[in-house]
Amino acid sequence: MSDTPKFEVIDRRKMKAEEEKEEGQPVARETSAPASTSAEPAAGPRLVVNEPRHEAVQEPAPPAQEEEQADALPPPPTAEESKEQKAAYDASAQRLEDLIRAQNPSVGPQPPVGFEHLVQQFYVTAMLQMGAGTQEGQRPRVDIVGARATIDLLGILADKTRGNLTSAEDRVLQSALFEARMAFLEITSMMSVQTMPPPAPAGKK
Repeated sequence: MSDTPKFEVIDRRKMKAEEEKEEGQPVARETSAPASTSAEPAAGPRLVVNEPRHEAVQEPAPPAQEEEQADALPPPPTAEESKEQKAAYDASAQRLEDLIRAQNPSVGPQPPVGFEHLVQQFYVTAMLQMGAGTQEGQRPRVDIVGARATIDLLGILADKTRGNLTSAEDRVLQSALFEARMAFLEITSMMSVQTMPPPAPAGKK
């Protein structure tokens, strides 16, 4: 039996149209990201390999199954809907930046988010999962399974964007993927050495 959680895709455009019909104007929805929680430092080295988790990277679905999943999804937004939503999003983001700068006049405008920020997000996450950034005097807590999933996501990103990146973007992505995989190999090599059984005593001649 699969552990993959079931979910239902809701066409939010229909909900928006109904609300606009009832109230006579669009209703903006705000979503808040789940609060992140930090685990207490472990008393000793801890390798997180048995905690239940859903793998971020799964086996590719057969073509027939992909078609069934696509048929179950609502139709994509039209170009006009996407354009209107993008304009509303940009306006809301600008209001947020204006509010932040009003409360902190010394803060300059935030730089635009680029492809390198996406790569950095995956890279930093993978390194933290492999124990990087541990404070001095504390023992690292390694989530090697989570790190593998994050590195695999970087690999998927590289495959799906091949041929569509600038030379600088491709260099950033390939360098991050190489460094993350190297760190993964170092940790898994140490794990293999630590789990090797001691050699049997040599028999007397």
